[in-house]
This record gives sequence, C-alpha cells and structure tokens, in this order.
Amino acid sequence: MAMTVSPFVPDGPARRFTAPAGGLPAALRAAYAEDGFLILEGFAEPWRCDLLRERAAELIAGCDPARPATIFSTRDQSHARSAEFRASGSGIAFFFEEDAFDAAGRLMRPAPLAINKIGHALHDLDPVFAAFSREPRLAAIAAALGLETPLLVQSMYLCKQPLIGAEVGWHQDAAYLHTDPPSATGFWIALEDATLANGCMLALAGAHRGALRQRFRDRGGELVLETLDPAPWPDRPVLALEAPKGSLVLLHGLLPHASGPNRSARSRHAYALHVIDGAARYSSDNWLQPAPGRPFRGFR
Repeated sequence: MAMTVSPFVPDGPARRFTAPAGGLPAALRAAYAEDGFLILEGFAEPWRCDLLRERAAELIAGCDPARPATIFSTRDQSHARSAEFRASGSGIAFFFEEDAFDAAGRLMRPAPLAINKIGHALHDLDPVFAAFSREPRLAAIAAALGLETPLLVQSMYLCKQPLIGAEVGWHQDAAYLHTDPPSATGFWIALEDATLANGCMLALAGAHRGALRQRFRDRGGELVLETLDPAPWPDRPVLALEAPKGSLVLLHGLLPHASGPNRSARSRHAYALHVIDGAARYSSDNWLQPAPGRPFRGFR
C-alpha cells in the first residue's frame, strides 16, 4: 500500500481561531471548507475539561484488572479481532497501550497510565459525557457545518499516555463511519494542551476534497480494513494541529490525519465525538451499528 507520507513531520503549524459564542461565522466556515479542519480555542472552560478527566479517572478506577486486556493498535488492527472491541460500539470498554505490557504479556503499569482509550458509547451511557456531548453549542456548530439531521454515533476518551502513547497512522474517519454521501464529522476536544511534543494531531490540509481511500467494515463476520485506492496521499502541507486545553478541533470525515507517538513525560488527554448526517445512508457493513433498542440520536 503506497498511501504513506513522511510520518509525523509537519511542514508548519495550523491556523487557530477563537471559539465563537454560537454557531460558526462565515469566515470560519470558509476556513473549514478550505482546510478540512478548524481549531477553535477556548471552546470548553478549564473546569469542564477537568470534569471530564475526573470522570474518566473514575471509570478507569472501576476497570476490572482481572479481565483480559484488549490492546488498541492502528498499526496492525489487532483490536478488530476482539469481541470486546465489537461490543464497544454500544458500550463502554477499555483499550490498552501496546507498550504497557512486557514480552510475556504482563501489564507493567497501573491502569490509569496504561489505558489507550475508552469507547465508544460514552455519549449515550455516561451522564457526565452525555451532558457535555449534547450541549447546544455543539449542536449549533453541527448545523452550521450543514449536517441536516446530526446523529451522534461514536465517542472516545483518548489518553495518549506519557512515554508510551502510541502513534495513530494516517487515516480518514469516513473509513470507519461510512455514509452515502460522506457525512462523518469529528468533534475533538483537547482536555490538556496538545503539542508536537506529546503527540498532537497532524493533517494534510485541504486533502479532504479527495476520495475515500479505505473502508473498515464487517465482511462475513470479520472486521477488515480494505484498501479502495492505494495511490499516495495528495501532496498537501502536513500541518500540526496544536491545540491548547479547551480547544475544539473540527475534522472533516475525508480529511487524512494522524498523530505521532507520545514520548514526552506529559499525557495528552482528549475527548472525541463523531457525528453523521441522518439524511445520508449509514452503511450496513460499518463495524459500528446502533445498539438493539437504542438507535442513533441527535443532540437532544
């Protein structure tokens, strides 16, 4: 597969804006249309970021250490073979960093310093994350981006642990949440400062105007990552999406983005919410499907 670009070496920083009180003014909508992303500083107050971090710590404290650990890896997609991963689309599951284990498979760190992420239905099942996920300002932004009937389908608490935080390879969110036409949109909130040192996101600015390159889907009961187009990613600037604590980063579903490993002594906690347009057709072979009796719903 020849889709790679120089890994995690940015050409420069991304432009950032102050979060508006509601919706998105025309200038910000134009910047999003041009770049495929938008960084809005000061969206969430520090105390609200801390509230989400505290709630995540409570959830992790309740994680059963005796259960077999599922490692989350975008390098080899090994988590796709896990029953826990399959069930996490309609639940709350814990996934570990690969480097938190020794060669014999023993966990070398306490869970709070070993968890890669928590997913994928925090927005529905946890009251603290649900309240944050469905706040009116997010709904106003979704409407400003043209989502006719926004539906919340996936949420993740991302830890990016110090020293062992794994890289996330170049990908498009629409590969995992496929709709026709494409509508997946990421709402990514920095709960701590996200910098190059601790593995901030990188993006190929403007490359969201290209085609979908991969599909992660259910093929006969097996979750597989299929290549649709192996051509190299377009020659676009690689920009570092450095985001101070409280920033909201909007990501177009076709935007190629990644993040480098965290080898610093500082974590990079974030909360990510993915939204689709209910007016589009949600593919029946997507890995994540609505839970029985609990259909995808919007901001209300």
